[in-house]
Amino acid sequence: MSHATPDAPIAGALALELAALKTGLSCELLTPQDAAYDGARSVWNAMIDRRPLAISRCRSIDDVIGSVRFAGAHGLPVSIRAGAHNVAGHAVGDSALMIDLSQMRNVKVNPGAKIVTVQGGALWADVDAATQAHGLATPGGLVSDTGVAGLTLSGGVGWLRSAHGLCIDNLLAVDIVTADGALIRASLSENPDLFWAIRGGGGNFGVVVSFEFKLHPVGPAVMFAAPIYPLAAGAGPIQFWRDFLADKNDVVGSICEFSTVAASADYPEAFWGTRCYTLAAVYAGDAVEGQRILQPLRELGPMVADFSGQMPYCEVQKLFDALFPAGDFRCYWKSHLMTELTDLAIDEAIENAAASPSDHSLSSFWNFGGATAAIPADATAFGDRSFGWMYSLDSVWRNAADDEKVIGWTRSAWNRARKHAHEGRLYLNFAGQDADSDELTRDAFGKNYTRLAQIKKRFDPGNVFRFNQNIQPE
Repeated sequence: MSHATPDAPIAGALALELAALKTGLSCELLTPQDAAYDGARSVWNAMIDRRPLAISRCRSIDDVIGSVRFAGAHGLPVSIRAGAHNVAGHAVGDSALMIDLSQMRNVKVNPGAKIVTVQGGALWADVDAATQAHGLATPGGLVSDTGVAGLTLSGGVGWLRSAHGLCIDNLLAVDIVTADGALIRASLSENPDLFWAIRGGGGNFGVVVSFEFKLHPVGPAVMFAAPIYPLAAGAGPIQFWRDFLADKNDVVGSICEFSTVAASADYPEAFWGTRCYTLAAVYAGDAVEGQRILQPLRELGPMVADFSGQMPYCEVQKLFDALFPAGDFRCYWKSHLMTELTDLAIDEAIENAAASPSDHSLSSFWNFGGATAAIPADATAFGDRSFGWMYSLDSVWRNAADDEKVIGWTRSAWNRARKHAHEGRLYLNFAGQDADSDELTRDAFGKNYTRLAQIKKRFDPGNVFRFNQNIQPE
């Protein structure tokens, strides 16, 4: 079926049926001629400028089912918007039907059972606020306005990974609308193959309208360490940090983040505009004990600043929000999962950070092990957990004129680090636009790709859900 270009009037039978869909659903349906269309198609990464055929702003599961069935009847691909925080902009696809879940953000906590049920459009800030009211939490990300759905379905890495694993390791069940418009429950006992696939396989299999997570006692205060050292301090503090974590990966989630000191009263003026790194860490336990245990990270030489302290868990979850304001920056990210963190990898990361062409860009080492590593490789689609580290390159800049320069730096640094990669694998939430290539997707899933392709064929044989790190139906 041929369609008009997205900016042209939608002609003929499709226009009539879109009008019928609009009256048959409780949600708002937007087309390019609607004033709200441009705002609704905008996502967090300012590089993304795609134009869906229509946007279905769903308020209920019935709205989602009706929208998916309409797309199937007209051969339309479907993109799914939850938090719209994915760096590759998978929430929106050209000439697609965009299913917008951002009005479905309800969170229901069962404190006695230590379970939280989360609608598909919720943000992590919604979950954290609701669960912390009961002194509970489930692992989320590092930015509170990230969507629960996107982060979880590709694994989900956050501060609590040391003691409680990834987001998918705490997922108990989902309700998902598949390509034929059926509402299916998936768990270890119901549709277990589908449940295996969605734990790491991304948005390939349908629209998840509800997640059920297990909860853990956390907070209300946790210890957050954030000593900031000048890049000129060299590799020594980072090597100490690496060795310090060797026997603490089950209780400390940490990153070494390279950045640029802001021209702000929060920092000494002498350091403004200079490169630095932060040894950020969260202790997953008693805050007083955590302060004692993490203290050595704060004693490695002269610092730019030190933002360490005991603070509410919800506050920790929001600390990085200001670094990634929605729609203000252009973003291009890449990553490697790494077997080990060698002295050579540290030296190269310092050189990469010094050479970054954008003061807004970040790059980071992340520790793993602990509860994350305890999950067997075949238990989830995420696959093997024997990597010990991740190196992420989070390039952020303002002007389109700098695209080639910044993206070139990112790719060069990523290629340089490729020799340290664990079996060539990368984390798909930090894979950027390049992850839409079949080669990188296959590398990311490794041995699990074949099984994923078989499950994709069962639940989405027409590849309706293709705006993701796409798995082709076998």
